[in-house]
This record gives sequence, C-alpha cells and structure tokens, in this order.
Amino acid sequence: MANCNVDPKPEGKDWIIPDWPTPRNVRALITTRKGGVSVGPYEALNVGELVGDNPDIVAENRARIRLHLPGEPVWLRQVHGNKVIVADMTAGVPEADASVARKKGVALVVQTADCLPVLLCDVDGAVVGAAHAGWRGLSSGVIENTVQAMGVTGSRLLAFLGPAIGPDNFEVGSEVREIFVAQDGGAATHFRKKENGKWLADLYGLARRRLMALGVTRVFGGDFCTVADVDRFFSYRRDGITGRMATLIWLE
Repeated sequence: MANCNVDPKPEGKDWIIPDWPTPRNVRALITTRKGGVSVGPYEALNVGELVGDNPDIVAENRARIRLHLPGEPVWLRQVHGNKVIVADMTAGVPEADASVARKKGVALVVQTADCLPVLLCDVDGAVVGAAHAGWRGLSSGVIENTVQAMGVTGSRLLAFLGPAIGPDNFEVGSEVREIFVAQDGGAATHFRKKENGKWLADLYGLARRRLMALGVTRVFGGDFCTVADVDRFFSYRRDGITGRMATLIWLE
C-alpha cells in the first residue's frame, strides 16, 4: 500500500500529493482542512458551497486551491449516485458523482467528508477520472461507470483511493451489508459484526474489490481515516456540521 507525501509547493497547508506511479503528465492533489479562511466547524479550507458556510469565504477557499491548478475545476453537484459526465464537454455545475477528461488542463474534482474519492488514470496519460464513492454510489456502480466512460481496459488503469472513513469507524446497518453481499457474496469479508447488531464496513476494501473485478489491479492509497484524524480531515460522521475536502486530477 502506497503512502502519500505532502506537496512542498502549498506550504503550511498539509495538502496531499498522491504517491502512485502515474505518467508524468498526470497531476493530482487532495486538500485537507489546512490553508483556508473558514471558521467554526468549517475551519479552515472548506470547499463545500452547500454545507452552511459563508459563500464568500468558500469562494476565497476555492480561489486559493485554483492557484495550484491549470484553471477552474469542473465542480459537480453530487447526489450519491452513479452518473458520470465527460468534463471536456460540460458547462455549469452538472449533477453527477464522477467525471472523466481527455483534454489537457481540465481539472476534475470531487468533494468529500467521509465518502471515498477515487482517482483513475491510464498508463498512457491520455485520460483521467474522478469518482465520489460513498456506499450508495459504490453499490450502484459509480466506479464501474467511470471506468466505462474512460474507455480503457482495467489492466491499463491505475487507481488511487483518497481520504475516507476508515474500517474501524464506518458503522452501518445490516441493510447496507445485504446490498453489497447480494451483488457479490465475497463482499461479506469487508464487514465486521458489532455487539450492538450493527456492522463495521471497510469502504476501501469494497472499492478495491470492485476495481479488481474490472481488472484494475494497480490500486494505491486507502490508508487514511477521516473520522480518526481530526486535525487533518473534515468528517460528517464525526461532526455533523463540517466542511468538505477537494480531491483533484488533471492532465498537464
């Protein structure tokens, strides 16, 4: 499992540069709580416009991120679904939970605060993808749809799993487990039963399993926990009212 290193360029922000063996023209960046101007439960780098934070402050936070990007990223109106858009040909803020791009300089972005951000690229550096994969999106095929939209066989793809709720903190009801197990009996290995009758779900493990089924065997990251790391990450499960991180990828 690969680790991540803090990007030396945005000093003091504690942002994450994914450590994965991508082509040189593939760039990726994951923000943390650090480096913004939000206050209170949104402190400090909240990029979410729909979580109750001051819109002007969110705009300033986004502007700070944009300084490290080729341009304004293609923001999505995420709904925990499985729709994928081609960002090269999209205007406005589309309702979707994943996007792909083949054009240089088009930055893809997903917002998270416990859900799993999944980054994808091909070995030739010709196409990139980003997916917002909470348990609902994951179970409804958001990763599969993203890979299909990229138009590349799984054996020629690499994936990086960004900061999400870890397997020791993601408590779900039996109905969530039943959804995954009904689709794939082997998914049961990624659930641990608790004494209270609930289950602990391994979102990273479930995502890896789906990627493997698509032939994506080179999977990196997946060693974070947004709930446990209070200083670094926003977490909806932990705090309720909170901000959102941004996970971005683009072709240089």
